[in-house]
Amino acid sequence: MMLWQVWWVWIVAGFALGVLEVILPGYIFLGFAIGAVVVGAGLGLGVLGHGLAGLVLVFALASLVAWFALRRTMGVRPGQVKVWDRDIND
Repeated sequence: MMLWQVWWVWIVAGFALGVLEVILPGYIFLGFAIGAVVVGAGLGLGVLGHGLAGLVLVFALASLVAWFALRRTMGVRPGQVKVWDRDIND
């Protein structure tokens, strides 16, 4: 059995990407972390097959959907403008 066929490897990779997101915030790695956890859960539950191409496809699609959802819920809202009320040199 190859390493990418083991469900817990995907879960650990997802948590590692989540930690990387905490260190380097920006909602970039969080989408990939969610995608990895989704693939790991799918493998663990037996929903997904063990083919590399299928797993990478599910990972890419889940990451993309997670990224769009995060962008929609936590990104800058349309029309939102940052207002500076004091100067950094004051």
